[in-house]
Amino acid sequence: MKPVFMKYTKADIVNFVVLLVIGFLVIPNVITTDYWYTSILIPWLCLTLAALGQNIVMGYTGQLSLGAAGFMCAGAYACYNMMLRIQDMPFLGALVLSGLIAAGLGIIFGLPSLRIRGIYLMVATLASQFFIVWVIDKFGWFKNYDVSGSTTFQKININGVAFTSGHMMYLLVAAIVVVITLLAINMARGSTGRNWMAVRDMDIAAESMGVSLLKTKLQAFAINAFLCGIAGALYTYTYLKTVEPFAAFNISLSFKIMFMAIIGGLGTISGAFIGAAFILLFPVVLNAIGNNVFHGMIDATIISAIEQVVFGGLIITLMIFEPLGFAKLWETLKQKVIRKKS
Repeated sequence: MKPVFMKYTKADIVNFVVLLVIGFLVIPNVITTDYWYTSILIPWLCLTLAALGQNIVMGYTGQLSLGAAGFMCAGAYACYNMMLRIQDMPFLGALVLSGLIAAGLGIIFGLPSLRIRGIYLMVATLASQFFIVWVIDKFGWFKNYDVSGSTTFQKININGVAFTSGHMMYLLVAAIVVVITLLAINMARGSTGRNWMAVRDMDIAAESMGVSLLKTKLQAFAINAFLCGIAGALYTYTYLKTVEPFAAFNISLSFKIMFMAIIGGLGTISGAFIGAAFILLFPVVLNAIGNNVFHGMIDATIISAIEQVVFGGLIITLMIFEPLGFAKLWETLKQKVIRKKS
């Protein structure tokens, strides 16, 4: 069997090292305020994980799914209850187990993919969004019978080190995202990824070539839910801190994660990072420009409405002229630059 390193080119390794230097050396030394960590970088990394899972099930396997926020909710409350009810439960252990619990739910709600496809599968997977959030909100045990309806999550403590500052929580989330991204790249570039893409391109032909549709589809749904579960736990512990299920994990979040995968580029790992950054940061940039240009002369609600119109128009324009997303656009630009230099 070929070693794992054979799946990476020299350019891949260089790019990865550059990103590691930026993420773990440059950013912590340049950004000194907690606002950038807690309000921008941490939610971006958390939602990138969820978008990565969505990209696996939609982009690589070709199965429409709309229940990412539900699996995030399952992972968040699984982690909360394990930390609460199991004595001396380490956070990282609870995090992995919460992802596995979400993966189990992903397999259950992925079963319809064996019979239906397309928009019908999307509607079927939408049931996970409503069912999981409803169960957690309805039964008080999951929220430790908090009469307020919301849940305040525990503080992260690993080997006696308390992760309280935005800087420390960012480094923790970034390290987890790096490890999971490497695993996702290995799966996508190996036999597992080839099976996913075979099912996506033509499942009947893939089955005739010996690819198990049952195993491949459910595996994709399980991995998607696993990543969303871990993303949900990190999202609540490092960003939201206090959560009300229906407000934090609503259908809007599921759509947002789906758009991250589509806009970033389906069938690409980098697309999850690019799409999450675009969805999160672009409205912030538009709002800042609007406030600086009009200097409070226009009501904030009007600026917000203009922001949504511009945002939606850009998404439509991108889908028309580059349906493969920003990842494909970036690759095209790089190829043009390389041709000019040569």
